[in-house]
Amino acid sequence: MPTFDTSTPAVLVRLDRNPFHHGTLGAVRSLGRAGIEVHAVIESPRSPVARSRHLHAAHLRPPGEMDLAGMRRLLLTVSDAVGRPAVLIPLDDVSAIAAGHLRDGLAGRYLLPDQPSGLAEQVADKAELVAVCAALGVPHPRTAVPDSPDEAAAAVRSLGLPAIAKWSRPWLLPEGGGLRSTRLLRSEAQARDLFARSAEAGSRLLVQEFLPPGRGLDWFFHGYAGRDASCPVGATGRKERSWPVDAGLTAVGRWLPNQAVESAARRVVAALGYRGILDLDFRLDPGSGAYHLLDFNPRPGAQFRLFTDRSGLDVVRALHLDLTGRRVPTHEPAYGRSFVVENYALLSLAAALTEPGRDRPRPDAPAPAEGGRGAVPRRRAEAAWFAADDPRPAAAMAAAWTLHAARRVLPGAGAAGRAGRAAAPATPPHPRPGARRAAGAARPTGAGRTPSLP
Repeated sequence: MPTFDTSTPAVLVRLDRNPFHHGTLGAVRSLGRAGIEVHAVIESPRSPVARSRHLHAAHLRPPGEMDLAGMRRLLLTVSDAVGRPAVLIPLDDVSAIAAGHLRDGLAGRYLLPDQPSGLAEQVADKAELVAVCAALGVPHPRTAVPDSPDEAAAAVRSLGLPAIAKWSRPWLLPEGGGLRSTRLLRSEAQARDLFARSAEAGSRLLVQEFLPPGRGLDWFFHGYAGRDASCPVGATGRKERSWPVDAGLTAVGRWLPNQAVESAARRVVAALGYRGILDLDFRLDPGSGAYHLLDFNPRPGAQFRLFTDRSGLDVVRALHLDLTGRRVPTHEPAYGRSFVVENYALLSLAAALTEPGRDRPRPDAPAPAEGGRGAVPRRRAEAAWFAADDPRPAAAMAAAWTLHAARRVLPGAGAAGRAGRAAAPATPPHPRPGARRAAGAARPTGAGRTPSLP
């Protein structure tokens, strides 16, 4: 294992309200096991992450809307509680974008990559990504950015049905408004109706060519681009299962070589001068054989622990090493390693049992050992939630997941769940010995809009 500066804490920040975000737990465990003091901004003291023995302190996200000024207040409050400079690690797009805007004002309190101003926002913006791909010659689905309902309908006619609709800045979508970041369009009327909600969405509507999903077609690249402009840590993986099936997050992923994806990813990172952790999503178009870049996320992907090499190096450890002046070792491939998100993998498997034909790998998907490297052995799988040295988050997730499912299925369970949440204590009932109490704002009391960043 590399030698870490354990005198420098890490602060993880995530502003969305997803209690089942396994990437947060992965970062807590990765850094905590290295002896680093880990603080995390989370949505609730009942979050499964708050039960981890590797978490030093939880800091609660304030309720309601949060603009840049609110984000700055939150980070300064956490910094005061930590008491010394810390490595800041955003875990969702909006946090990464906010950190980029606030970088100068956080100097002396937080260590951040020397990122070009506004770059995190540029790559996360779906419309900007279209332009980046066009300039660099990286395959990207054909995309139109309409200026009127008529142009939205015309884009659907040109691209063909079904088509994909995306909001260019999904972090601005209001909670509870029924708008989703991505939607499948099956008619020109749907395109017109969706365009009419552009003001509500807060960003431009994109109409995009539909690349059919399927097992074996979705790939991702996770990496860390360091202060010396290199990308010392980077690897490709394939979605083996997703939830929802065919078009959702990674439920089971596998570390596999893919030279085409890795070359495209590294070319984009180098051309942009990107610094920090990144997660890029690709989809293979079997007809052309091209891997299309679908998303550039300026933060760790939730499944980043898949790419943990034999020395324990992953992207969050690489970030901490680099920002504290340590050498980042060479990232050694562990092809065949798997990562399983237990709750979503079970749902994906259940769907496969009810619709077995839908779940089969596409016959035109590439072989696992693409690139002529020979057969890739299967290695030990890492679970997102369960860990022998840290079992309580998995138990808390299972209990919360069961209640979540009951509220969706059983009449009256929603009211019972709300009553149970109202009666729940403000701190975990069995705090880890020696752990500090949650700091910062009071316990969240309701959903609010995603931070209204520029």
